[in-house]
Amino acid sequence: MTRSQHPLGVSFEFFPPGTAVGRDRLVQARDALAARQPRFFSVTYGAGGSTQQRTREAVGVVGESGITTAPHLSCIGSEKAQLRDLLAQYREEGIDSLVALRGDMPSGMASIGELRYANELVAFIREETGDHFEIAVAAYPESHPQAPNLDRDVENFARKMHAGADMAITQYFFTAEAYFHFVDKARALGVDKPIIPGIMPIVNYTKLARFSDACGAEIPRWIRKQLESYGDDSEAIGEFGTEVVTRLCQQLLDGGAPGLHFYTLNQSAPVLKIVDNLKA
Repeated sequence: MTRSQHPLGVSFEFFPPGTAVGRDRLVQARDALAARQPRFFSVTYGAGGSTQQRTREAVGVVGESGITTAPHLSCIGSEKAQLRDLLAQYREEGIDSLVALRGDMPSGMASIGELRYANELVAFIREETGDHFEIAVAAYPESHPQAPNLDRDVENFARKMHAGADMAITQYFFTAEAYFHFVDKARALGVDKPIIPGIMPIVNYTKLARFSDACGAEIPRWIRKQLESYGDDSEAIGEFGTEVVTRLCQQLLDGGAPGLHFYTLNQSAPVLKIVDNLKA
């Protein structure tokens, strides 16, 4: 990158739009967030056919900003030959960063694929491409929903890092202590690479609650109760959400977090309200 990066070390995630209107919204969000000189952008991945193609198209759109853009790459349900071809395509397109994930089993697919876990995917990428890609993996401060306990989950996380990952990006959370506790446990297992907190702005309580329940992210009871009290008052929800998430981000930065990765939902305004509140 030729531009200086944001002093807080922020990065932003987008998802592939499915419509022309969604594409225009993505471009608007991309431009607004690129002006903050982030470390990188990431684009989520969906296994299987059209979704994968939309991811590649979105990577192209986001990459037009000149900001390093990292596609999500999922291994579940894919064969090594498919992954090898995709890695080659990304290299040809000038992509040098990836977010390597296990992913979810695509509906209608019977085969789990040749690689079952993210640590195997990281090792495969290193075997195939050496150090060409900077690789990020996922971390779950409150434990992966399918993990039997946090200790086992941190062990699995350490395997991914030791397989050759350069950094980790966490699932979002709303309790700073969960992040710091996870980092301490990872460091005890020899993980010395950056673990970047994932941050979710609070914009729509109903959608946030549904998604959080599905992915295992805990919304503290006091936050739920306050959000419920606002009913359909989106302005009040947004103001409270900005206050809560700003405080969380500042706690993380003050405690030594190496940056912040925002899940934008292809919207720039809620994220920028938080970023502009923060102190380096």
